[in-house]
Amino acid sequence: MNKKSLLLSFLFLAFTFCFLSDLQAQTKKSREQLEREKAEVQQRLKEFDAILRQTTKIKQNSIGELNAVTRKVQTQARLVNTLDREIKLLDQEIRETESKIKKLQQELIDLKAEYSRMIYNASKLNRGLSIVSFVFSSGNFNQLYMRLKYLKQYTDNRKQQAEQIEKVSIQLADEQISLDEKRKEKERVLEEERQEKLALDQARKEQQGIVNNLSKKEKDIQKQIAATKKQQDQLNRMIKQVIEEEIRLAEAAAKKSNSNTTKSAGSSMPMTPEAAALSSSFAGNKGRLPWPVETGFISQGFGTYPHPTLKGITMDSDGIDIRTQPNSNVRTVFDGTVTKITTMPGFGGTVIIKHGEYYTMYSKLKTISVKSGQTVSAKDVIGQVATGPDGQAEVHFQTWKGLSVMDPATWITSK
Repeated sequence: MNKKSLLLSFLFLAFTFCFLSDLQAQTKKSREQLEREKAEVQQRLKEFDAILRQTTKIKQNSIGELNAVTRKVQTQARLVNTLDREIKLLDQEIRETESKIKKLQQELIDLKAEYSRMIYNASKLNRGLSIVSFVFSSGNFNQLYMRLKYLKQYTDNRKQQAEQIEKVSIQLADEQISLDEKRKEKERVLEEERQEKLALDQARKEQQGIVNNLSKKEKDIQKQIAATKKQQDQLNRMIKQVIEEEIRLAEAAAKKSNSNTTKSAGSSMPMTPEAAALSSSFAGNKGRLPWPVETGFISQGFGTYPHPTLKGITMDSDGIDIRTQPNSNVRTVFDGTVTKITTMPGFGGTVIIKHGEYYTMYSKLKTISVKSGQTVSAKDVIGQVATGPDGQAEVHFQTWKGLSVMDPATWITSK
């Protein structure tokens, strides 16, 4: 191989390694994102297990229990999917490492071959003479100088070549260790996926068992849903009355004082600059508000929709139900003022908090630790969640903008 070919070969290898380095950097980033997602899903499953262990001591097949198990199945399936993606990523990393090892092995062969050629060419050039004889057999001083310069260059090149061989050898050994570790990691994740698939199958069996039992009680469930809907309508009428009264008082106060008030787009409520700023701040935190309980999961979503597992059953809610642990503290999700404290049939203790033109409502409380008119800050405790006769602890949470109800799940942080 001539010097030009060797240079082109090294340039190709350098480009290849740069490309592989970029690819590895991207893979590392994907791996870190996947690890974070996996950790989050595992944490969610721990929350599910902790809540279900404490709130299902009274074993009753109910819509609430089915909703909880269904959410667990969905989360368990998400974990299995995450593990499957991790295995695919490991397969990609293994292929990349194998490719890198192959290229390093070829580079090492080329380096050693070039090193041998250097020694061979040097011995041919000095015709078998010793280094001393080769130098002092020079015909003149200029030739002596050139031979000394050649020997220095030769020595430097040989040293560099030897160092490069050692460097590539070490890199090759490191990549081989990395490959072995990745293969072991893949085996570990495969076993973890197998175990989680078993857990998923078990959760699905539990889900199907509840579905089978509840399917036999469709009429009773329809009656329960109708009764709950009636109670929820009463709850909504109450909160609308509260908001309408707030609007009336705000209009009266603005008219009486002729003070500087404003109305935001789509709002029917006059607001002071302070209230407008609070309202704007609340709106600006959409999707980032804390949950009204520290741990939990949404057991019933917002809106009207067919039940995901029970045929013929339609769910309807103007808020969300968050399943949590018994005796959990309920917290306000944003700064505001307590506007109403009451007790509603089927929903127990209820607190309404005003945030400018926005309102949040917290129901199914067994105790309330705030007073009407009290100013609260985000995450202040306002009471404790109640536990139903079936052992389930849920808080009912609603969000309103004026007289328009909104989906609370879009306002709190995603889990």
